[in-house]
Amino acid sequence: MSDPTRHLARSTDLGAKVGQLLQKRLTVAQEHFAARVKEARERHGGAEVPSVTSPMDAWSGAADYAVDFAQRSVLFWDALRERGNIYVDHTRAGLPPVLHFEYDMVLDARTLQRPVNYALVRIVPPERVKVDDTLRPYVIIDPRAGHGPGIGGFKDDSQVGVAIRAGHPVYFVIFFPDPEPGQTLLDVCNTEALFVQHVRRLHPEASKPAIVGNCQGGWAAMMLASSNPDDTGPVVINGAPMSYWGGAFEEGEGDNPMRYAGGMMGGTWLASLTSDLAGGKFDGAWLVQNFENLNPANTYWDKYYHVFANADTEPPRFLEFERWWGGFYLMNREEIEWITRNLFVGNKLWKGGVQNGEGGVFDLRAMKVPMILFASLGDNITPPEQAFNWVADVYGSTEEIKARGQVIVGLLHKDIGHLGIFVSGKVAKKEHAQIVNVMESIEMLPPGLYAMHIAESKGGDGKPAYEVSFEERSLEDVARHLNRFQRADEKPFEAVSAISDFNQRAYELFARPLVQAMSSEFGGQMQRTFHPLRMQRWAWSDLNPAMWWLKPTAEAVKQQRKALPPEHALRKNEKLMSELTSAALDYYRGVRDALSEAQFFGTYGNLFSLHLADRAEEKAGPAAAGDPRELAEVKEALAAIEEGGYAEAAARAAFLLARKGEPLPLARLQLKKELLGDYKELLPQIPMDEARRVRGAQELIVRYAPEQAIQTLPRLLRNPADRDRLLALLDRVLKDERVQKLKPLPEQLAMLERIRTTVGGNGHAAAVAASGGKVRPITTRSSRRASS
Repeated sequence: MSDPTRHLARSTDLGAKVGQLLQKRLTVAQEHFAARVKEARERHGGAEVPSVTSPMDAWSGAADYAVDFAQRSVLFWDALRERGNIYVDHTRAGLPPVLHFEYDMVLDARTLQRPVNYALVRIVPPERVKVDDTLRPYVIIDPRAGHGPGIGGFKDDSQVGVAIRAGHPVYFVIFFPDPEPGQTLLDVCNTEALFVQHVRRLHPEASKPAIVGNCQGGWAAMMLASSNPDDTGPVVINGAPMSYWGGAFEEGEGDNPMRYAGGMMGGTWLASLTSDLAGGKFDGAWLVQNFENLNPANTYWDKYYHVFANADTEPPRFLEFERWWGGFYLMNREEIEWITRNLFVGNKLWKGGVQNGEGGVFDLRAMKVPMILFASLGDNITPPEQAFNWVADVYGSTEEIKARGQVIVGLLHKDIGHLGIFVSGKVAKKEHAQIVNVMESIEMLPPGLYAMHIAESKGGDGKPAYEVSFEERSLEDVARHLNRFQRADEKPFEAVSAISDFNQRAYELFARPLVQAMSSEFGGQMQRTFHPLRMQRWAWSDLNPAMWWLKPTAEAVKQQRKALPPEHALRKNEKLMSELTSAALDYYRGVRDALSEAQFFGTYGNLFSLHLADRAEEKAGPAAAGDPRELAEVKEALAAIEEGGYAEAAARAAFLLARKGEPLPLARLQLKKELLGDYKELLPQIPMDEARRVRGAQELIVRYAPEQAIQTLPRLLRNPADRDRLLALLDRVLKDERVQKLKPLPEQLAMLERIRTTVGGNGHAAAVAASGGKVRPITTRSSRRASS
């Protein structure tokens, strides 16, 4: 029964916390503003005025600056005119992908029985680049979040570039501006599955395709891999929002404001209204505008001032990026509603609450391949919490990850922004290149959760050199580190979801019939044409007759350019004013986001407290036991301690002999792969994903019952041939020169002797003792065949 006193106490406590949070946010925003102003004054405000000997000198300096300022103004506005022309030409051409590389069409899904506006293309290797069709192919999926495809291959130093220059066949999933009538996100997922199956048929000798998903293409890749686990290879998701409710990480910093947008707009109904007003099509320009509103300083000032300040050199780079940024694509109403209900607001993908169209649901635990999750602390669109929290929701514990044989690798950048994850050349050369380098070795990792570290140094040729290592982490520790509020701040989003469902249903019942009766395709086209992001481009292009003078004037300026150096005193003052303007806009953003956050928690926190908190407490039940041995996965593994055969024995012995508690260099994984190939005849012949599952279960057994694990080894080797095969494998591997170079630790050698004693019997132990403790291979039928 509802307790009003309890609810009032919760509301009072919540109000106090929200007030404290708002005060803290406003204080932090003010401190940042003051620090930026001080830094700007120190950096640019100390410019010395050049000594003058006469008033004419002063006028001359001012006149030189005025000429430079006027000329840069003309070049700046001409760059915007060129941007408008590029937009017009790109739109007239049908908004083709902005890929830097040439490509060949492989499959056009618009021609399928169930058509969608997607296609699979193969990247054509650049000159002097050779591709080996027997190497693992890459399939890259770009986000369909307002823009067109191509950001994964936007320039030479990109995901496409690093993969194809490493010799891999590269395929790209593109899409077209207009969706096919009636297509849904499930249709798209099924089509991408057909693409992957086709790539497998084109490369029968290669490993399964690696799937790379960028931003929203990341959850598309996860849906694809979970619904088709036997067709996909390792999955890499870059800056992909999977847990949309997460966002509280760094102390003292404003939390990521985009996660509050759904609640502040009343849920998903606004996307439905926008689509209905435009004749059933959702304009991706609205999503882009939401992105731009996150950072008003960059949107309205910084990126334009950078072009203005560097008007002689910056326009080409600016125009190259704007060609992609200004290409806006459409979705069907059904598609955007599916995304907002299931992902943005509903946050259902990781819960297993999303139907896959085949009578089941998308179960991320069904994936059989390693996953690499790449995120950045500087990303305010997909913060690390949204990229990683789903792992804790899906698996629950480190032990479950191991029991399911899953390998999950996290790679975290310190400061790059959301777009930089995809377009930065430095990120491509470092992170994306190393992801490609480790792809063939990462399958050798034992089941678990790992942090991927990339150490940078200078090579002998002076170029950057990178060394990759992996450090095993506890899921519980990672979740605690990423979420300072233990995710209690996500509870109000349950109220958002409930309110959103109510508003959506109310809109569909009372408003949608009227809105649809008043809308038309022509009206939708007019809305799209005059959308602010489109209008600012075509209105400042050669379509506008008032621009007739700008191009010849810019050409004249280039011929008579009189540029001042950046060190000029007046140029420094200009830079100071620019940074003060940027700081003021950042301060406005800080205050706006603080007020939005306070309003969100004040509204939905109270709604959750009043209507959902009691239900959530009842559903939660008693707290889980602190002893990991009480986990279902551990109990199941320990119950099967005497079950299995040679595969289980080999996996158990491998973990008993493994080095514990130290980073795992990439070179050691590569050595492991070589050893698996060299001693293949002595290894259990089972699929890689099954081998990881067996290894994970045996690791749990060894970790939680080490003595029993050793004593019950003979039960797994009831067949004498299996016993001899395992001992031969251990002896040969430990004697291998490559392993000896690693200098086996004393505890490893001691464990080897104990395994021999337990498994091999007294006769074998005596033989080893007689040899002075040196490793001596057992001569068996299997080992004789291998040596021959």
